Amino acid sequence: MVRAIMIQGTGSNVGKSVLVAGLARAFTRRGLRVAPFKPQNMSNNAAVTENGGEIGRAQALQARAAKLSTHTDMNPILLKPETDTGAQIIVHGQRAGTMKAGDYRKDKSKLLGAALESFGRLCRDADLVLIEGAGSPAETNLRAGDIANMGFACAAQVPVVLVGDIHRGGVIAQIVGTQAVLDKADLKMIRGFAVNRFKGDVSLFDEGRDDIAARTGWPCLGVVPWFHDAWKLPAEDMMDIRSHTGGACRVVVPQLERMANFDDLDPLSAEPGVSVEIVPAGRPLPGDADLVLLPGSKSTIGDLTYFRAQGWDVDLYAHVRRGGHVLGLCGGYQMLGKTISDPDGVDGRPGKVDGLGLLDVDTVMGGKKQVILRKANALPNREPVDGYEIHMGHTEGPDCTRAWLEIEGRPEGAASPNGRIMGSYLHGIFSSDAFRASFLSRLGVDSETAYEDGVEQTLDALADHLEQHMDLDLLLDLARTPSIS
Repeated sequence: MVRAIMIQGTGSNVGKSVLVAGLARAFTRRGLRVAPFKPQNMSNNAAVTENGGEIGRAQALQARAAKLSTHTDMNPILLKPETDTGAQIIVHGQRAGTMKAGDYRKDKSKLLGAALESFGRLCRDADLVLIEGAGSPAETNLRAGDIANMGFACAAQVPVVLVGDIHRGGVIAQIVGTQAVLDKADLKMIRGFAVNRFKGDVSLFDEGRDDIAARTGWPCLGVVPWFHDAWKLPAEDMMDIRSHTGGACRVVVPQLERMANFDDLDPLSAEPGVSVEIVPAGRPLPGDADLVLLPGSKSTIGDLTYFRAQGWDVDLYAHVRRGGHVLGLCGGYQMLGKTISDPDGVDGRPGKVDGLGLLDVDTVMGGKKQVILRKANALPNREPVDGYEIHMGHTEGPDCTRAWLEIEGRPEGAASPNGRIMGSYLHGIFSSDAFRASFLSRLGVDSETAYEDGVEQTLDALADHLEQHMDLDLLLDLARTPSIS
């Protein structure tokens, strides 16, 4: 019989996603059929699944850790923020519309059925389903209609392990305080706790661990030291992206307000000869950059306005005058063109705006959303490229005659006459070693990095880390057969 257990956190960004990935690899290596699951996620860094839908990138990584193909059932509800108060709603991998936060809070309980439906299908082919919560169950103002934490755990009768983050401080209060505010029905679901991201001698926290256990009555499944190679794994949350110092080649990335699908940066960060610098709002783009990379965006026109408000357009023009390279991916590609038209208000209010004018192309928003895995070849040398498209809109113009990718016989992308400014709708291109090496050679970088091999090695090292510092036998013993109707 399938068993399931849910990893919830005392707050956002306590390391749940990485822990679940490590557990998935550890239990898979033990011979179990493991499936990851997250009822509801919020992220603009989505992954495209094998069955042609969208899920959170953390669940894609967890599927990889479990040696499974990605599937929309692994994350049936995905929220993609478009504004401060609204988000695009993805249900079973497909766009279901846009909703204001207040309206979603009123209606989210209606999506519990969709989550349970996906969960039931996953359970049919698994020995163990590892479920990741979202945010914190202690957010009592969100408990009514909850489908992300205790609402799902109670509906499916899945036991919970609560994880606190000692790195941010106050971990005893995090865990004990969570117990204090939960109602009796929710408390019955918690079977134990773990402490994550400890730096230093773990034995120094023995008294703290024992104090939590005494106050809560819950067993401790482990105090997990900081996993220093976590940065080598694809990040899902914008809070997780950071600059990475490597070699002399400087890749600069403006941190857009609605940045999306920034996994394009991960393979570049893994290169010893490359330094990736994320530039936050209020700071200029460095004048000595070799490449300025404009990433994807969930709100292209809004982020273009944001880009200009930082003065980054002036910095970018100066970079181009100095002979620097520019690459725009998806939304970044659209920004580089002459105009962006949105007659139907797909990206916000209907209208037409001027782009940055660095590529002689024009974009029209609209049409069916493209969500698909792609195999391509880079031109002119035809290096194989694996990537994905996840966008709305169509771009065309004279610079498209200098396409630098080919997908199923059709040209893709655009380039300036001197080849220093490039754009494409294809994400994930830098994961392909041969292409990445060819691209970086134009910037004076010799690359011999095997990126995908590095991710696999890191997942194995993470599993070793958890085998050493968590009681995985106890965790497996705590898992129970869920209630699936």
